[in-house]
Amino acid sequence: MTDPIAPLTSKDMNKEMNKDSNTAQSAGNDAAIVTQMRTLIDNLKTHNYAYYVLDNPILEDSEYDQLRRSLLELEEQYPDLIQPDSPINQVGDMPLSAFTQVTHDIPMLSLGNVFDYDELHTFMRRVNDRLNDAQKNPEYEMELKLDGLAVSLKYAYGQFTQAVTRGDGQTGEDITQNAKTIRNLPLWLTAASEIPLLEVRGEVLMPKAGFERLNRLAEEKGDKTFANPRNAAAGSLRQLDPAIAASRPLAFYCYSVNQGLPETIDTQSAALAWLGDIGFSVSAVRVVKNPREAQAYYESMIETRTKLPFEIDGMVIKVNNLALQQQLGFLSREPRWATAYKFPAETVMTRLNDIEWQVGRTGQITPVGKLEPVKVGGVTVSNVTLHNFGEIQRLDVRAGDMVSVHRAGDVIPKVTRVWTDQRPADSEPVKLPSTCPVCDSPVVLPKDEALARCTGGLFCPAQQQEALIHFVSRRAMDIDGLGASWLISFFEHGLVKTVADIYQLHKHQDELITLEKLGEKSVQNILSAIETSKQTTLARFIYALGIRGVGETTAQNLAQQFGDLDSLMAADIDKLLQTPDVGAITAELAYKFFRAPHNIEVITALREAGVHWDKVEQVVSEGLPLDGQTWVITGALDSMARDEAKAKLQALGAKVSGSISAKTTALLAGDKAGSKLTKAEKLGVKIVGEEEFLVLVRE
Repeated sequence: MTDPIAPLTSKDMNKEMNKDSNTAQSAGNDAAIVTQMRTLIDNLKTHNYAYYVLDNPILEDSEYDQLRRSLLELEEQYPDLIQPDSPINQVGDMPLSAFTQVTHDIPMLSLGNVFDYDELHTFMRRVNDRLNDAQKNPEYEMELKLDGLAVSLKYAYGQFTQAVTRGDGQTGEDITQNAKTIRNLPLWLTAASEIPLLEVRGEVLMPKAGFERLNRLAEEKGDKTFANPRNAAAGSLRQLDPAIAASRPLAFYCYSVNQGLPETIDTQSAALAWLGDIGFSVSAVRVVKNPREAQAYYESMIETRTKLPFEIDGMVIKVNNLALQQQLGFLSREPRWATAYKFPAETVMTRLNDIEWQVGRTGQITPVGKLEPVKVGGVTVSNVTLHNFGEIQRLDVRAGDMVSVHRAGDVIPKVTRVWTDQRPADSEPVKLPSTCPVCDSPVVLPKDEALARCTGGLFCPAQQQEALIHFVSRRAMDIDGLGASWLISFFEHGLVKTVADIYQLHKHQDELITLEKLGEKSVQNILSAIETSKQTTLARFIYALGIRGVGETTAQNLAQQFGDLDSLMAADIDKLLQTPDVGAITAELAYKFFRAPHNIEVITALREAGVHWDKVEQVVSEGLPLDGQTWVITGALDSMARDEAKAKLQALGAKVSGSISAKTTALLAGDKAGSKLTKAEKLGVKIVGEEEFLVLVRE
């Protein structure tokens, strides 16, 4: 006989209620995860369309990689919640209908990514896991990851017949007529005349020099310029008028043979060598045997990438043996036998948590963004300068915003984009502080200017401290061992207030020794360095004073122009204006500086303390070859330092300025000349290369 159903106890009822609660909670969590997935999917679709279809990417590659990895991680963690339209297994989006659509014989898949040595090692381990013992640890071929537009080319018995873009990986756009205009793309291959169908894939790109030239011409015509070489290449290929494509400096570089490869060739490296032999351009190739060799080559390319004629954003690593490639096969989106080893991201997305204000030695109020720490350009960045209040207004950046931060090489990180679509609902525009965050003095922002300043002057402790730090710096008085931290400590202990007090520190030797972490030997070293610094140059001394608007070059020009400090201090504005590189604003600032009683008092105290310099040998330019000429130097010179080049120009009678103007006679342009070269070209200023300069100074 079946027992009757027992009534539920209070304990049982609680268990049921908890079960229902857990179920509801789980459903709520799932919904939240799906919401995250949907947001990422929608963003990726938008960016896929912009990148693959419109050829107008709105994200840097590194930022796109971040979004994709975020979605991939969610899908790996919650496989049951994967959305049916996830772009993880899709390459790009549908092509535009303006061109004829062509289905690829073999899908043009994308590549997976690795970002560090551990991930590289994991990729190679996965390859080994799919090979038998005799096949393990295969050779790998490494290529440059060219930053261009992926294209498939077909040749019938050596005759070029078709060019098709990647599109969505399955279907691309027929760009044959435009591809015919690419100057290094062979239209006939004698060595392939007996191959019924040869399919070659590679990247169409625009070399750096051609890109710069194209943008320069566009600026002269008042046309829109391109953001980067990849955009320029893609936009050129997708012109309906082939004549436009023909006018653009495009190049094609191969990276694979997908049909028609001679049977005698059995490796990727040999295939690329064959392509080079029959007439194609191929980038550098390296065969490596293990992860260490791969890492070494990768790191060497990071160092030399700027010297390449085209842009790259990483390395491509492939199993070298073609038979093993076939054996390893493919995932839905990418091959198992290849991956892209991306260079450290130069642009990433992160959150700007707050904005703080710092005060410099001239009173300038500088906003500093406090970031959610993020790795960019190979270093972790948590702070970023926002330059000035004008820049904040231009970017419309606010605390709480998602921002793009860019850092390349040794370049100081900067905010390049604000993602307003992800802005918190309660965000408010940034307001300029009305008073100094250090001394509470009023802050002023002159009309039509971007730089705000504290009016506290040397009353402001921040300005006092920054003036001290500048005075002892390497390019100024060069007091070795007296760093910023010690100076601030001395300031806080009341041992120094002005720069002149530095030369009285020997009177406080016993007190200095008692300071934390500063022993007798360290104190003696600092005092010795201070004593040594008394012998300096007039140019260094002028620069060390920290006169607003007077940098190193201007300080040198003032020293050369006046010869001694007393003449400089007595000069009126008209005489100051006769100095190269000194304009009306700098002249007025210098004039006022040397008439402020406090400054005169400090300068007198410094001289009485024994600070001195040798007499300045003034150059008499009259009759010299470059008399009356004004030169500017930019870029890196191979044969000498820029200071040496400056001295040689001055010895020939030239005045050397730090900025380009219509009055500039010539620009000495070394390697990696930047904006000054561009401005000189616009103004029609004569450009002198290093070889021509060396001939000039030898005459």
